[in-house]
Amino acid sequence: MLVHGVVWDSSSPALKLFAPDGEFSEIALARGSALGLRVIPGLWCLGHTKVHGPGDRTHVPCRSSSPAERGKQCGACLARDDSRLMHDFHRGTSVPTGLRAYLMQPHWLYVATFANGATKVGTASAQRKWNRLAEQGAVHASYVAHAEDGRVVRILEDMVTRELGLVQQVRSASKAAGLVEPRAGVELSALNRQHAGRVRGLLGGLAMTGYSVVEEEWDRPALADRLCDAAGDGRRHPYPVTFDAGGHGLRVRALSGAIALAGLPDASGAEVEGSFVADLGALKGRKIEFGPHLTDIPALQDSLF
Repeated sequence: MLVHGVVWDSSSPALKLFAPDGEFSEIALARGSALGLRVIPGLWCLGHTKVHGPGDRTHVPCRSSSPAERGKQCGACLARDDSRLMHDFHRGTSVPTGLRAYLMQPHWLYVATFANGATKVGTASAQRKWNRLAEQGAVHASYVAHAEDGRVVRILEDMVTRELGLVQQVRSASKAAGLVEPRAGVELSALNRQHAGRVRGLLGGLAMTGYSVVEEEWDRPALADRLCDAAGDGRRHPYPVTFDAGGHGLRVRALSGAIALAGLPDASGAEVEGSFVADLGALKGRKIEFGPHLTDIPALQDSLF
């Protein structure tokens, strides 16, 4: 099974998988879910996407099941992928008809803050207003503008980065590290509101049309609360091995974006002491086999505890 990542297509997240027979399936990641899997060494192309319009797209598997060369794609699939063109659409880049229809739907501009205080500006289509932030793994987030289309919202996004210095990307490793020792929720909420206020102030003074300034807070999924809370969970540790090979066994306690707070069962079925912060997003592009696998940590226990 080829892992396509953690998806939040509803309030119930799942690990999305692509089988050799060409069918997608999903493994639920609810609280208490157990994952036992073996990772086959290698990183593989996820294929490419053809966008036909808002809410309508087709996944095209990699023809040759090639290793990934750039990101999670081979060169040929990257060249065919419609999604790669959307980031330069507002700069006048020509895009296919279906992608243009997707980009011309209403979009939202948001400000998201993560567990270590890192804050970014980003965009979400109307159809994925909530889901986009759930998949990002924000701790707190605010919507700051509603734009009539994807061109306008990306112009605003670039302006916020240029004028206020808010980045447009926070690395997964930084998100995971922050969740090992998250800053206090009240502090992160205040920080997000501060940044959101600065952005609204900037946007409110522009001589530009096609958008409206909004004040709305994002509703974080309940499954993320325990992971985002700085208190009451005992000792946390980074997940002790990488997801590039070998066996892994986890029991999900909470999930923020693709990052899980997990217990690690041992051979008896009991769990190792403590909680572990594991970035399941690192499985994306990996081939896995499910089974009664465990995470091998004995050699690391002295340093962990």
